[in-house]
Amino acid sequence: MAAASTQLLPVTPLLGVVTALLGLGAVAAAGWGLLGHGRAVLRAVVRAVVQLGVVALVITWVVGSLWTSALFVLVMFAVAVRTAGRRMTDGPDWVWAAAPIGLGILPVLALLLATGLLPRHGISIIPVAGILIGGALSATSLAGRRALDELRQRRGEVEAALALGFEDRDARLEICRTAAATSLVPALDQTRTVGLVTLPGAFVGMLLGGATPVQAGAVQLFVLVALLAVESVAIVVVLELVGRGRVTTGTGPVIG
Repeated sequence: MAAASTQLLPVTPLLGVVTALLGLGAVAAAGWGLLGHGRAVLRAVVRAVVQLGVVALVITWVVGSLWTSALFVLVMFAVAVRTAGRRMTDGPDWVWAAAPIGLGILPVLALLLATGLLPRHGISIIPVAGILIGGALSATSLAGRRALDELRQRRGEVEAALALGFEDRDARLEICRTAAATSLVPALDQTRTVGLVTLPGAFVGMLLGGATPVQAGAVQLFVLVALLAVESVAIVVVLELVGRGRVTTGTGPVIG
């Protein structure tokens, strides 16, 4: 009973049933609202079940070695690049998603490892890297998609900027920068409201693991600030790639 009381949610068959009902509810809501994502929601739920099941089976073996842990992080990075890149564009330019994600997370991981704040053990490296990669993925896909959409919708304004003597890069950035910058809003809102609206996973997880509220709060603060840094860098890099025409809509640059 004591062990069960420390769980966030009891892992029982009832949890599986409720999770399935919530997934079906999400599919039904998306379909009823004509959001166009009903099948995508269903596929996401099924993929989550399969992927978490596989991770649960292999994670103990993976974290036992620094090399296998590093390989696991590389797999996460590769999947993030593919996912973010395909969200940005249907063309071959999706591979450029490696730049914002990599340049966002590598300095943070390097700093943590160099200072010794992050122990060189898989059980520490994998979750921290996963959090940072996830943040970079979201920022990259949102910023890229919004920047390219803005350029398509405001093509005439880009052409007007070119007519005024702007360089191609500067003309594109003048139009798409503001839209892409809104990709940072979710991270900003999460940081602003932490402790007041939500108690994020790192905080709750550390409390359940036996850490003091002060320790949990310090780690959660670091995670939020690190995510702001990672996502800010990712958005800046995405804008540069779009501005220089490295990332396009799949049919070539929007302008130029």
